[in-house]
Amino acid sequence: MSTEIEPVAEFRERARRWLRENMPPEGATDLKPDTDEAWDRARQLQRMLFDGGFAGIGFPVEYGGRGLTFDHQQAFTEESIGYEMPLMLNVPTLAICAATVLDLGTEEQKRAHLPAVLRGDEIMVQLLSEPRGGSDLAGLTTRADRDGERWVLNGSKIWSSGAYAADYGLCLARTNWEVTKHRGLTLFLVPVHAEGVTVQRIKQVTGSTEFCQEFFDDVELSDADVLGRVDAGWEAASRLLDHERAALGGTSPYTSGARPHLGAEANELVELAKATGQWQERRVREDVGEARAMNVVRDQLIAHVTAAIVAGELPPSAGAVTRLFSAENAWTQTDMAVRIAGANAATHHPGDPVDTEKVGLDYLFRAAWSLAGGSTEMARNVISERVLGMPREFAADRDVPFNQVKQGR
Repeated sequence: MSTEIEPVAEFRERARRWLRENMPPEGATDLKPDTDEAWDRARQLQRMLFDGGFAGIGFPVEYGGRGLTFDHQQAFTEESIGYEMPLMLNVPTLAICAATVLDLGTEEQKRAHLPAVLRGDEIMVQLLSEPRGGSDLAGLTTRADRDGERWVLNGSKIWSSGAYAADYGLCLARTNWEVTKHRGLTLFLVPVHAEGVTVQRIKQVTGSTEFCQEFFDDVELSDADVLGRVDAGWEAASRLLDHERAALGGTSPYTSGARPHLGAEANELVELAKATGQWQERRVREDVGEARAMNVVRDQLIAHVTAAIVAGELPPSAGAVTRLFSAENAWTQTDMAVRIAGANAATHHPGDPVDTEKVGLDYLFRAAWSLAGGSTEMARNVISERVLGMPREFAADRDVPFNQVKQGR
């Protein structure tokens, strides 16, 4: 027997009332994003959404979600603008890690972790990149060796956003060295605070310490910690990366609230131009006009690609299209902000009449937007090979057992 789904318009009106009556306004708290207090606040806000019936709108009811459509989620996101939301939990916890558990987890894993995530009780992180690996994820050397009834994990991961605050990490490790590199990987659900796991925070040029490096020293895992199938980790990681590109590109059905901040928005450029007395300058107005046009294109592209993926007209990997466009658009608008701010972008200090600190920090972080969610070069490969069906590029180690691949030192 089917259950009638609440019409989107009625859901939107109900969400509007609930948000007005229950959620604090945006800016109600002023916490640095890479502090324990900020993560605690995000957990609290997530629990408020859960108790109010607005957490996990696109997740199935049996796992703590609402079982509604992408249109319902979009309606709630639009209504939530202007309210304080647990945006820190969107990426990677909800849109990437929980979505991957939903796709690949056993029934026990889904029932154990998804309701906990939606309540704000669990935070998840990706444990993929390695210090020596670059963009060749399949060439990783973190290993999980079978020892009787257990797995023993050793190695290191890096560039893991928010790992210091996480409860679980989705960790890709090598479990078979005698097959080609893509065939010998397994994805594990690793408790971040387990014995043998060490997390070190990395200070970035912006001053943020969000990124982390993890060290695994004889960490014991069980078969119940395998996500997907043993030695099928590349397929699992590919699914995870599809979710990652969708999250960064704006097509994920699992994010709630404003999309990730990627450079200055057009309205911010307008305010910056007015504050610096340049609003009447032709060059500045042309930049603002281009920024507005690019954002219209971005939003329409996201809507088009999302609808095509939902309808099965495009594969999930098509999220790489919006991910690539969003990165390039962020570069353009960040550069525009620096042109308008001028030297103030580099010399801002507290008390200046024009607040340009964010402009300078965004510019310092500019290169990260070409790497977050996978590099833009990798996004182009995904588009060409998995969306357009073009031939794969040559790889000298494609058919070589990994234990025979020459490793640099």
